Amino acid sequence: MRPELIRATDLLRRNTPEAVEEAISLLQNTVYSFSMKVCGHPEDAEDTMQEVLSRSLGHLAKIQTPQQMAVWLYTVTRNRCWRMRRKPANAPANLLSLDELMPDNEELRRLLEDAEVGPEGNLLAAEQHHLLHQAILRVPPALRIVLVLHDMEELATEQVAQVLSLQQGTVRIRLHRARLSVRREMNQLLRGVPEDQNGAKPSAKKRKVAKAKNGQRPAECRNLFADLSEYLDGRVEPRTCEQMREHIEACPSCVAFLRDLRAAIDRCRSLEIPCDPAVAPRLRAILTREYLRMLVIPIKEKTTAIL
Repeated sequence: MRPELIRATDLLRRNTPEAVEEAISLLQNTVYSFSMKVCGHPEDAEDTMQEVLSRSLGHLAKIQTPQQMAVWLYTVTRNRCWRMRRKPANAPANLLSLDELMPDNEELRRLLEDAEVGPEGNLLAAEQHHLLHQAILRVPPALRIVLVLHDMEELATEQVAQVLSLQQGTVRIRLHRARLSVRREMNQLLRGVPEDQNGAKPSAKKRKVAKAKNGQRPAECRNLFADLSEYLDGRVEPRTCEQMREHIEACPSCVAFLRDLRAAIDRCRSLEIPCDPAVAPRLRAILTREYLRMLVIPIKEKTTAIL
């Protein structure tokens, strides 16, 4: 769980103007960043931040734990994001199969080469940040929301299941596909994969034909591929984990792919999209004033100065 939510929950319990204002600032950044990762439109993220926090004021005082805060805040924000008209134009409508997400021999060859130099070596941090955000928005929505909640907002599988009303097993399956998808999209963006004449990515049929020409991986590699997220998250039984580790260590291609997948997950976990500092202060002052009024707490001049 994000440390910001833990701190915000503690601050709200103090019931002082200074603590409440800081807590709302933390919640603002959390809601805005989450909205940007899911939908990608600054205007919509700002509207979502304002609506979600305004409607949550009466509920915040009842929240006792960071876990309750996380489930409440992300559920309300998710619902608001889903109602918005605008969606990322380049988000695919259909999910890719595991076979389509699995790298072919040509991609694995490139991954082995990149292990020496790295495809991001000459990119500035700002460029990496932008490409990663674009890659996330190219992941199908049903997978993207799981990726954002689990790997970027740091919710446990159980909490993600609560927010999305899914079984935990379904969350884990979608998380694995989401990680594979964002890894694939990021690598395509880094390499400037061409689009067709209509501006779209190659069709599933074209991808399957290309993959068939480049050859399929051995059955042992394919079986490993389906369980990599469980392996990385430590959810595999010890005996199975040892078998997977032995195969990975003996297969250079699997080593390269696992390294690339782990790097994609690490990039996602480090992505932050802060709210515009010109927008947040005024809204924070309004929300703080209203929250303190609801609790019948005296409002100091500092809290209302921005108004």
